[in-house]
Amino acid sequence: MTQLERQGAAAKAAARALATAGTQEKNEALEAIARTLTERQDEWLAANAADVAAAREAGMRPAMVDRLTLTPERIAGIVAGVRQVAALPDPIGQVTKMETRPNGLIIGRRRVPLGVIAIIFESRPNVTVDAAALCLKSGNACILRGGKEAIRSNRCAAELMRDALVSAGLDADCISLVQDTSHETANELMHLNDYVDVLIPRGGAGLIRTVAKEASVPVIRTGEGVCHVYVDREADPEMAANIVYNAKCSRPSVCNAAECVVVHRAIAEEFWKYALPLLDEKHVELRADAEALKILGDRAVPATEEDWDSEYGDYILAVRTVGSIEEAMDFIADHGTGHSEAIVTRNYFCAQDFLNSVDAAAVYVNASTRFTDGGEFGLGAEIGISTQKMHARGPMGLEELTSCKYVIYGNGQVR
Repeated sequence: MTQLERQGAAAKAAARALATAGTQEKNEALEAIARTLTERQDEWLAANAADVAAAREAGMRPAMVDRLTLTPERIAGIVAGVRQVAALPDPIGQVTKMETRPNGLIIGRRRVPLGVIAIIFESRPNVTVDAAALCLKSGNACILRGGKEAIRSNRCAAELMRDALVSAGLDADCISLVQDTSHETANELMHLNDYVDVLIPRGGAGLIRTVAKEASVPVIRTGEGVCHVYVDREADPEMAANIVYNAKCSRPSVCNAAECVVVHRAIAEEFWKYALPLLDEKHVELRADAEALKILGDRAVPATEEDWDSEYGDYILAVRTVGSIEEAMDFIADHGTGHSEAIVTRNYFCAQDFLNSVDAAAVYVNASTRFTDGGEFGLGAEIGISTQKMHARGPMGLEELTSCKYVIYGNGQVR
């Protein structure tokens, strides 16, 4: 067996035991994780500092360095997320349907764990903990494979969590980290059919598309985030400017950040009077169509066709001008990734048309796309934002990490 096969076998054995663990056992393990991450955060911060230094030396973009960086405040937020997951209702064992058939059989449908969940993700060390906490509470063992940029941070976090599991009486292999960040190991994980029940890629569009194309284990696609904000002709221009600023600038490297603003030409000049001063604060590069360039002048550069499909993850915003809500929705349909889309408008009927017609996991009226998040949706942490339609869609919390099985009670029936 290869090292990864041994890791998979250990995770599968741990998953069988974890599937029958009680809610109190899992919550005590989560509290142990939260406590250990807090008490030993200096170890995690030191490991992360080495990752950040290496990333800067390698020329990583500032927005991506920010995505990689841990601080005491961010660790406190991660720990709070673990405790939020512990406080959530346990989905395992819930009976979602029960009926008695004419032949006397009592047939029920019960929530059960998926089993072993593998997660391939990029340079976000918080994902290591968020994913592990959600998998643990939902009764799943997890195999985590992060990017090379965060390997020191991830190794430390995984070791701290494994120590916490042992202290709480659970198998350390409920949580494991792939130590080798090579492409060969990622490819092997994508084909670990004997041990992995589902694979979740979490990162940029390139990673997600590669995993979806190459993997032979079942895949849930998450995180492709070409998100739009449409500023309708009947929008409040100041509100629209604030929403666009938040959606683009509050944290541009995440998947729910806006990558394109679509503006109705009837409100364009007034909207940009409010929006430009805000975007200038973060020196946002605007890549605009010809009509918007007449308003923005040398504040923008001409957009290319590639810009309409780009997930920048940076202080860059594409600008598209339209003449109707129908044109805006057609543009979003052609270039969106099904993640999060928003309209800013004072017109109720336009808002309802947008909600009904736009095909995305989350559709907003007069709010920032940045709210597409497990914590903001009341799910605790999330393992990713699913942009597909099978099994799960949107922020993936505890229920989305379960399957079901039928349980049947009889008293001697034969067919």
